[in-house]
Amino acid sequence: MIKDKVVVITGASSGIGAETAKLLASQGAKVVLGARRVEKLRALTNEIKVAGGEAVYRVTNVVQPEDSVELVKLAQDTFGCIDVMFLNAGLMPNSPLSELKTDEWNQMVDVNLKGVLNGIAAALPIFKAQKSGHFIATSSVAGLKAYPGGAVYGATKWAVRDLMEVLRMESAQEHSNIRTATIYPAAIKTELLKTITDPQSAKDMQQTYDAYEITPDRVAKVVAFAIDMPEDTNVNEFTVGPTNQPW
Repeated sequence: MIKDKVVVITGASSGIGAETAKLLASQGAKVVLGARRVEKLRALTNEIKVAGGEAVYRVTNVVQPEDSVELVKLAQDTFGCIDVMFLNAGLMPNSPLSELKTDEWNQMVDVNLKGVLNGIAAALPIFKAQKSGHFIATSSVAGLKAYPGGAVYGATKWAVRDLMEVLRMESAQEHSNIRTATIYPAAIKTELLKTITDPQSAKDMQQTYDAYEITPDRVAKVVAFAIDMPEDTNVNEFTVGPTNQPW
């Protein structure tokens, strides 16, 4: 059941994160929003409140471990607990490895992988102590299939796939009742393409998205489905994308 669950969302200021926040709040969840852009966070929080939902926000850079800790603390201080941690922050500055965009490589590792680890570290002790909780992470179809130009992005998303699966297994072994779900979106209309600085990679990816992309509220519905499952049921992987995209 979604009603009254406290859901923390990173990467909440736009795209999948924002649409998920709005959908869950409309179904009675209490959402705690984290992202770097305060103006967008403030606007989204106000939109949710005007619609009758409950939401708070904190400027959050998932690369900084203490930011995730403070975001979780905000959830506890405001709503008394945390039920779901949606690890959604990410970026995709694709390029051929031969371009040696090492700063972008490190940025992807920091946000896409370390950012997820920081979120897990912030919430896992609480989930273990209360013997319940739900981690949801946004990976990518690039975490399932390799493609030229996406080596480092794909590597981070493959890492998230493995990380979440091991978290599921260990949680079951430890009888902590923690659920996990990993989402592998294909061409979803978000701001991901804006981070691509390599001209050819940007052109190729834009052509793909122009041909196929669907709106992020489709992914939000998948997140809601995972949360709404009975507590004794874990649906741990979802691949979601346009019907007409061959991926």
